[in-house]
Amino acid sequence: MFLSILEVNSEQLPGLAIVCGDPRRAKKIADMLTDTVELAYAREYRTFIGSYKGVQLAVVSHGVGCPGAAVCFEELIKGGVHTIIRVGTAGSYSADHPAGSLIVSTGTIRTDGLTKQLVPDGFPAIGDSEVVNALFASAEEQGGVVKKGITVTLDVFFNGPVEIPHKLYKASGALAVEMEISALYVIASLRGIRAGAIVALDGYADSDLAEGYDPHTNVVSDAVEREIRAALEAMVKLA
Repeated sequence: MFLSILEVNSEQLPGLAIVCGDPRRAKKIADMLTDTVELAYAREYRTFIGSYKGVQLAVVSHGVGCPGAAVCFEELIKGGVHTIIRVGTAGSYSADHPAGSLIVSTGTIRTDGLTKQLVPDGFPAIGDSEVVNALFASAEEQGGVVKKGITVTLDVFFNGPVEIPHKLYKASGALAVEMEISALYVIASLRGIRAGAIVALDGYADSDLAEGYDPHTNVVSDAVEREIRAALEAMVKLA
């Protein structure tokens, strides 16, 4: 089967995939594999296949936001992928989890528009327990601050006249905010596959804590490196 948006043949895809927003990050992950082949680069979707410790997997970028990411997830699943881990970045809601910390998302608050058009209000967006546990164990092995818990998925990055209710989400116990996990978790539930997500915190979403957003520091780069390693090691456990 030819996947017309990713522009790859399903026969080329293994059953395991690591996904991320940035095509450059996909290349960074792919460089950690052996026997790596780049299959396609269409729009924001950059697809590699390779091997890590003998485990065959794909690495695919999905861009920013739920709608485009959902297209990626749906096509990967149509292509036979049964386990997906998202590796991303997020804003922290707690001074206990500064930039450079890792958060494994056990579930996410659905404030995005896409999943509202897929499932009814109240439908949970939760990670697969096996994937979440493997990610958390692998992340702890990498060192640094690691936490698992609830995240928030938003469509909006900058405030408009309607202020983003970060304080409400923080008071509700959410640990961090990002832009794609709800699409992954809902689609995984609908299609019957396993999914999990890990994010490196690149700053504070809470305005009371924020002192200027800079996702390009060495602390964040090191955290991204750790989360990538955690995702790769989790795939070995899950395989």
